[in-house]
Amino acid sequence: MLKFRPRYFLLAVALAGIVSAKEARPPYLGAIVIDAKTGQVLFEDKADIVSPPASMTKLMTFAVLHDKLASAALTLETPVTITAEDSRIGGTQVWLKQGETFPLEDLIYAMMIQSGNDTAHALARAAAGSAAAFVDLMNAKARALGLTHTTFRTPHGLPPANRRSADGDLTTPRDFALLSRYLLRETNVTKYTAVRQRKFGEGRRPADRVIAMTNHNHLLGKVTGVDGLKTGFTNGAGYCLAATAERGGRRVIAVVMGSPDSKTRDLKVMELLERGFASQPAPLPTVKTAAGVGRDFRPDPQPAIPSSGHKAPPTETLPTVKTDKTPAAPAPAGEISTAKEPPLTFRVIPPTKKP
Repeated sequence: MLKFRPRYFLLAVALAGIVSAKEARPPYLGAIVIDAKTGQVLFEDKADIVSPPASMTKLMTFAVLHDKLASAALTLETPVTITAEDSRIGGTQVWLKQGETFPLEDLIYAMMIQSGNDTAHALARAAAGSAAAFVDLMNAKARALGLTHTTFRTPHGLPPANRRSADGDLTTPRDFALLSRYLLRETNVTKYTAVRQRKFGEGRRPADRVIAMTNHNHLLGKVTGVDGLKTGFTNGAGYCLAATAERGGRRVIAVVMGSPDSKTRDLKVMELLERGFASQPAPLPTVKTAAGVGRDFRPDPQPAIPSSGHKAPPTETLPTVKTDKTPAAPAPAGEISTAKEPPLTFRVIPPTKKP
């Protein structure tokens, strides 16, 4: 007969509690989907929760750099010589060394593809004289764009030395959706965010120090129409992603912050992008009336999230992947402002066959 051992029983109960708590974790702290053209909110869930954006911060760094380029204060060819301070920035990097010199655009590619913290610091210093002065420009830009719950303290998104989130960069999904929309409308940000792979330092470094960069946005090349924007992760921020996709002349933006892991984040963003496209009927062809005035005979406007069963017409022939999850139970009142939808059909790009 097996003896009952209380300590093993208690251990089993504790482990079961840990697994249960992990499974119960929400897929994000906050999320939002908007139409890039109109700014209309298509879905939101706790979109005004304030939390760290991690490396999504680099989207604002890009916005300020774009202003400098537009004013001719900088050019894409401006040489940036790396300082000791730049080289000491930790986290994800391209391992800049003091005394190296690179064109400004090479560093922009490294910041947006590799998410280089060292390159973000070097760019900020080159653009404003110091990282602190550049951060002032970031906050001024945030105020100009109406990002009312956003405060920047770094050009790269790394947490402060004391690890207190309140002392680092802070924003909301709604604010970053607004920033993403601005970038898509007013800059060429997708020139950099749509690049899946690129080498850094080729022709300027010894071959063994050339970095093969791979974009951290795993949806590129896998989900139809995705061409940006930026991922982020720190222990305090969780996994974040501001993503965008364009299909058939329509573009949507989805922002998710505070996911527990990258897989959960990516699957949720895929779902939200599909939800965004499904909420917008495809443009109808115009038909000329007898008077020669064009009308599109569009029916009454659809709600932001369509009724069950509505699907956006396909824009091209692609294989589909269906979720196997049933709709979640309704959330408590006040938590989600738009209704849950039935399982969506994901538009994915099939992998190419290797020769």
